[in-house]
Amino acid sequence: MTQGSPQRLILATALPLMLGNMFQQLYTIVDASVVGRGIGLQALAALGSADWFSWLFLSIAQGLAQGFSIPIAQAFGAKDFDGLRKNAGSALSLGLIAAGGITLLALVSVRPVLGLMRTPAEVRSMASAYLTVLFAGLPVVMAYNLLSGTLRALGDSRSPLTAMVLASMVNIGLDLLFVLGFRWGVVSAAAATVIAQVISCLFCLFRLRGVDFMRLSRPDFAFDGPRWSRLMRLGAPVSGQNCVIAVGGMIVQSVVNHMGVAFIAGYTATNKLYGLLEIAAVSYGYALSTYAGQNVGARRMDRVRSGLRAGLVTGTATAIAISALMLGLGHLFIGMFIDPAALSGEAMAVALEFLRLMALWLPVLYVLYIYRSTLQGMGNTLMPMLSGLSEFFMRTGAALALPGLIGPSGVFWAEILAWLGADVILIPSYYATVRRLTKGG
Repeated sequence: MTQGSPQRLILATALPLMLGNMFQQLYTIVDASVVGRGIGLQALAALGSADWFSWLFLSIAQGLAQGFSIPIAQAFGAKDFDGLRKNAGSALSLGLIAAGGITLLALVSVRPVLGLMRTPAEVRSMASAYLTVLFAGLPVVMAYNLLSGTLRALGDSRSPLTAMVLASMVNIGLDLLFVLGFRWGVVSAAAATVIAQVISCLFCLFRLRGVDFMRLSRPDFAFDGPRWSRLMRLGAPVSGQNCVIAVGGMIVQSVVNHMGVAFIAGYTATNKLYGLLEIAAVSYGYALSTYAGQNVGARRMDRVRSGLRAGLVTGTATAIAISALMLGLGHLFIGMFIDPAALSGEAMAVALEFLRLMALWLPVLYVLYIYRSTLQGMGNTLMPMLSGLSEFFMRTGAALALPGLIGPSGVFWAEILAWLGADVILIPSYYATVRRLTKGG
């Protein structure tokens, strides 16, 4: 990524990621669709009440892995293959140790946290069972994110795509078999997801073992104080940023949980589409993080700046196109989760109102991902973490205050204001970091 057109390079990296993320969202959507239409509104509400809590621990693992991949991309850009192997080995060792602690904490906190979030009694046992199975698979989530992040840092975005396609097919097939065929309930949807994650992890491991200069030896995995410390300095802020965002989401969910099962189900239906709305943003973000990391390693700050501009143009255009699609066909997407023929009119109305609001403001979310990921690729993970704090205060403040002022729909504005709050931090931070690195170079 240190040579050639920034826009073509970013698109070439982002498009396979986009397709992979689309398959990832596909099995998330299928989970909710099979549960919502196959079991009922209460089961869909159970998934929704667990959403932000599950994302809390998943995002901790993802954030650590994303931060750990930064030195790998920088070493690859600098053609330092010995350092690259040591960074990759250290990332795997440290990441799997962290995964053990994260898994234990997640499992013991399920019941207390669901209680704190005011999860309705009629869906709490389903949510608890679903989360327990999902959290048991956290080491696999960490391993997959470490392996796929390493592949992307080396410029290989096709292998993670293939892994995700395989996992999606497995997950969808098992969802249909376990939930609709065997009637094993909500917990079997979580089991299908964990099995699918194992498939994607094994495939990425197989692909990485085929890269000649990535043949790791035992010393690469050994404890290396300075290297492990640097990995944590990069990974912990990204993970902390995700954690803060997730806690804010849990507070919002606790507000939503107080509004009844129909409202929770409608809110959940749109939240499941949230991932579909941001697929391209996440993909551009990963591409820009790798692009910026390699060009900082090669001391090409001019290319970092041109890459950011290309990302903004492409990302904004993509957001506008997705917004138009959702505004025109939103009712069809919501219908995947909620049966219009059932007694679910309130849930459908809630879902459509939330979806239309997010679609109108979607370009703001894409700007957030582009600036945040570029900053992270440049090695600045502190300001993205602070932007996460800004998201937290905007999201929770709005969720707690606005429903009392404008009614239940005030909780929808919490998401929009969180995006705006992050952008206010990220945009000036990017330009300050560019100036600092340009002078330092």
